[in-house]
Amino acid sequence: MVKNEGDPLKTVVVCTPKEEYARAGNRKEHNIGDLGDPAIAIRQHDALKETLRAFGAEVLDVPERAGHPNSVFTRDTAICTPQGYIHLHLGLETRQSEGVWMAQILKAQGERCIGEIKPPGTVEGGDVILSGKVAFIGRSVRTNDEGVRQFSKIMKPMGYEIRVINLPETILHLDKALMVLGEKQVLYCNELVSPDDIRGFDGIEIPCSENTTANIICLGNKQVIVNRSNELVIDLLRDNGYIVHDLDLSEFAKGMGGPNCLIMPVERRA
Repeated sequence: MVKNEGDPLKTVVVCTPKEEYARAGNRKEHNIGDLGDPAIAIRQHDALKETLRAFGAEVLDVPERAGHPNSVFTRDTAICTPQGYIHLHLGLETRQSEGVWMAQILKAQGERCIGEIKPPGTVEGGDVILSGKVAFIGRSVRTNDEGVRQFSKIMKPMGYEIRVINLPETILHLDKALMVLGEKQVLYCNELVSPDDIRGFDGIEIPCSENTTANIICLGNKQVIVNRSNELVIDLLRDNGYIVHDLDLSEFAKGMGGPNCLIMPVERRA
């Protein structure tokens, strides 16, 4: 159950990149910039898992999906809500069967499916951020209008206010521009997210660039995981009283992913 991305992380699904992540034959088709070094990628992913476990989260490490180098980025494959998970239809064609893959994993864990995004709708998990009574969703190159409509129909009966943020084609997912830090605090890129978008929240404002991004993992209890290259955000969050675990996740940045992309939160609990 996930109601608010700022609540302490209790259970999370990850996928160690043992083989498939370094096998992307057509990188453009998979939207992967450069192939990560397999040995380094595994070491970096192991450090991430160690940090998650040290915080107290249960880490479910599932095998990669054969032929799917992006399956390491579990965040995009489903959305867990207070009532169960949403089975997603992903926007990148080479990833679309990953929604079925993750649904099978969550079902095996006893999670309940409460809805499904069906074609022609597309939604990717990196475009969705839940914060109490507000569900932010990015309209992006991966999440289309029909996907936003179907998502809203599922979430509104749970009492969520849906706030849609339009993203330019240069921004892959909303989590680059916005992330929840706690019950009522968010980290946001000022060029992409307006003050009206985050009304009711205390905002920590950052510029948006290649290395400066809101793509972090909120562990809860004012602890976060940030990619070591995201130096401005590391300094800013520490200045605001956060405990920052700065990890080298450079091999995943090559694949167009950040810390938040590497986890699929199944349970957060205040």
